[in-house]
Amino acid sequence: MAETEERIYRRNLPGTKFKDWCQWPEQSFQDMDSTLAVQQYIQQMIRRDYSDCEAILAQPENQDEGVWKYEHLRQFCMELNGLAVYLQEECHPEKCSQMTATEQWIFLCAAHKTPKECPAIDYTRHTLDGAACLLNSNKYFPSRVTISDTSVGKLGSVCRRVYRIFSHAYFHHRAIFDDYEEKTALCKRFTMFVTKYQLLSKDILIVPIMDLNDEKIPEEESEA
Repeated sequence: MAETEERIYRRNLPGTKFKDWCQWPEQSFQDMDSTLAVQQYIQQMIRRDYSDCEAILAQPENQDEGVWKYEHLRQFCMELNGLAVYLQEECHPEKCSQMTATEQWIFLCAAHKTPKECPAIDYTRHTLDGAACLLNSNKYFPSRVTISDTSVGKLGSVCRRVYRIFSHAYFHHRAIFDDYEEKTALCKRFTMFVTKYQLLSKDILIVPIMDLNDEKIPEEESEA
């Protein structure tokens, strides 16, 4: 009687222990037959080694670049929610009444009818909520397989706003930033991502996470 191949479930079943969470065998990108294949592949690469940012950002051959950028930005926003949770411990409205980075940067929150100042923690929540609404919009992103150039063009403004969460955390809550960065390398990966695809200008990237001197990055754009 021929041996039957063991079925592998690549999902966390009810009752899965923490040590076994997501501990299924890896799968090649070519074998991922799903509309969520790009997301699954990115998350698989993060689980393999979150600190190997170059490998995580390495675009598979023949993969649509727009979808690749979109899925990475979705992943960044999901992981930034973890940083936001940590920031709530000390980023109180009384202490951080404005969304600031250095003394030269005060950011207006675009979640209101007219952009206005918000406490930093509210700005963080509003920004992540707004990014989630846009990235899950059936109007702009109806497919996880193909994305129009017009929709891809909206990713830059999302990157600009969510980067402000990193910069506020770095300059005002350094211990929290360093602890989260040590566990995730999220800001480093994000900085490499926006640099690679020229989604943010050089003078916006104020967190000294990597050397940008030799990187080709577009000039500053003015936008709230």
